[in-house]
Amino acid sequence: MTIFLDYLRDYVLTVDKWLLLFCSIWIGILVTLNYQLGIEREMIAGLGSRYYQFAALSGVYYCAFVIPYCFVIARRMNQGALTPVFWGLLMFAPLLFALKVCITNPFENLAAGVWGDYVAAVTALPFRLLVVLVPLLILAMHLPAQQSFWGMTWIGVQWRPYMLMLGFMLPLIVFASTQPDFLNTYPRLKQIDFILPHTEHPIIIQLLYEISYGLDFVTIELFFRGFLIFAFVRYVGAAAILPMAAFYCSIHFGKPLFECISSYFGGLILGIVAYRTQSIAGGLAVHLGVAWMMEIGGFFGNLALK
Repeated sequence: MTIFLDYLRDYVLTVDKWLLLFCSIWIGILVTLNYQLGIEREMIAGLGSRYYQFAALSGVYYCAFVIPYCFVIARRMNQGALTPVFWGLLMFAPLLFALKVCITNPFENLAAGVWGDYVAAVTALPFRLLVVLVPLLILAMHLPAQQSFWGMTWIGVQWRPYMLMLGFMLPLIVFASTQPDFLNTYPRLKQIDFILPHTEHPIIIQLLYEISYGLDFVTIELFFRGFLIFAFVRYVGAAAILPMAAFYCSIHFGKPLFECISSYFGGLILGIVAYRTQSIAGGLAVHLGVAWMMEIGGFFGNLALK
């Protein structure tokens, strides 16, 4: 754990303090507006068309990601390195993630009835992984060579500090599991309760859903700690971490407030670690571990209410 503390200490000592202050205040404003006005849960969710939702989410993500980058650019003494490729990536990133959120799953109508609903639920996130993965594969082939595919490497990863991070998160999840807002959202597994009366193998059915759920965090880490760090670091260095953390926080606007706020700090920490280790593998392990612990916490929290 000491090595991670060293990473964080070095970052705090070297980070542009004005950028840190700006990003923290800016995402605080966006979080406040979202939960006061119901932007994600009511306004955007209430839009009748996926095209409108895509446009609205793109706007939210641009606010969270591009505006911090405007501050980064304004603070740069030498802007000569900001090539058209940089501007293209900056404009492309929010659109890609908004597409991932809004795109229609082609397997939605593969079967009729409750089994069709189950197939749609269990294939939606793997399909969205492909929506993000394919463009990132194409970009990796055309951008300057990287040490690995957007940080997807296990070489040299020290796993013990990541396990300690999971241990640190455990009491926070236990606390969250007593909160009504959290229990209304988790476990996500309850979304497929409708299929349980129709199967003789509920554990397998539930396990497949949880694996599918886990794949979404592969998408998240690959996009945020991989693409948004390693594609931009060649242009702005470690300054790429803070806009990424703000963007990451904005994708949690539909989640419980505590989870949304903590995602900013979690994204910041995982971004620092990915930047220093040149790998997203440990962060992915932590993210998956936290996600499945939240599933367990939500299950037992709701069980205690019955």
